[in-house]
Amino acid sequence: MSQPEEKPQGDPWHAFGYVVAGVGCYGFLGWLADRWLGTTFLVAVGILVGAALGIYMTARRFRTMPPGSPVSPDSPKPDSSDEQ
Repeated sequence: MSQPEEKPQGDPWHAFGYVVAGVGCYGFLGWLADRWLGTTFLVAVGILVGAALGIYMTARRFRTMPPGSPVSPDSPKPDSSDEQ
């Protein structure tokens, strides 16, 4: 029986896309808020928040599980009452 092949760690374009989308979306929202409120700083705040959220989403998506950890939180845990 052959070993299952390891999945690739992730596509770097996904990481790039998360950061660019975050900067674009939140920068645009900051620009809209600047126009609405008559301020000039919210576009910069939006860009920074978008970049931070993009990096967070990238880290969350591509985080690797340590060896020996359960595959998912829903997987059954070993019953400790069986050990005597």
